[in-house]
Amino acid sequence: MAVGKYRKTQVIRTELLTPNFKRVVLGGADLERFPSGYESGYVKLLFTKQGKALREEEAFEQLAKKNIMLRTYTVRAFDKSSAELTIDFALHTSKGGLSPASDWASKAALGDEIIIGGPGETKLADPNAAWYIFAGDMTALPAISCNLEQLAPTAQGYAIIEVTSEEDIHPLKKPDNMEIIWRVNTTSGKNSSLLAAIKSIDWLPEKPYVWCACEFETMRDIRRFLKREKQLEKHDMYISSYWKYGQTEDQHKIEKRVDAELEG
Repeated sequence: MAVGKYRKTQVIRTELLTPNFKRVVLGGADLERFPSGYESGYVKLLFTKQGKALREEEAFEQLAKKNIMLRTYTVRAFDKSSAELTIDFALHTSKGGLSPASDWASKAALGDEIIIGGPGETKLADPNAAWYIFAGDMTALPAISCNLEQLAPTAQGYAIIEVTSEEDIHPLKKPDNMEIIWRVNTTSGKNSSLLAAIKSIDWLPEKPYVWCACEFETMRDIRRFLKREKQLEKHDMYISSYWKYGQTEDQHKIEKRVDAELEG
């Protein structure tokens, strides 16, 4: 494959980290030219519109038919020496074809092939911030983990993470003064407690850098609070929606674009 930034990969290892969180490690000759340093960035997983992982032998035929959809996932790790790319998946029940990547990951086994695109830009917090707030649901957990691992040892603040069940809580590598606050939400993205948790922490006198990614409506509520009540500016935060309840990634992209234009 290796056409432009598209690469053929194969599953070489999987691990169920928690009941709703699965690690898939991809390998293959095409990844030998994958660049280093993109942890917290993203790749695109290619599927047909019927939800089938795109394979090399059918790629050009499906592209010609425009029978392609892409799903975006965080680069959790990449080992250049072994050409191994790690992607962590939040597993959830598919409804109406909304979750082809989660469905694929839940069944992924040794030798399964998938074409990926990318990588895209990294999403890292300001390394010079006085303190930090990270907030997100399980879709953001890989990127939050990458951020925590790259902070200075002296970094301080909070990481607030919403998971599907108590069993999804697991240890994270972090600086000693970063406190992890876990919140359990069994409602598939509804009734998020992220904003309440952000309001409840002890805010230091200096402005924090806030890194937040979650469901679309939850993101907007958090952004409104940060801008209006905490007077944070655009450069004080990275805040994004990774998905919207009841919508496909393509539908969510449209709403996200409109929201960005309105927000300025």
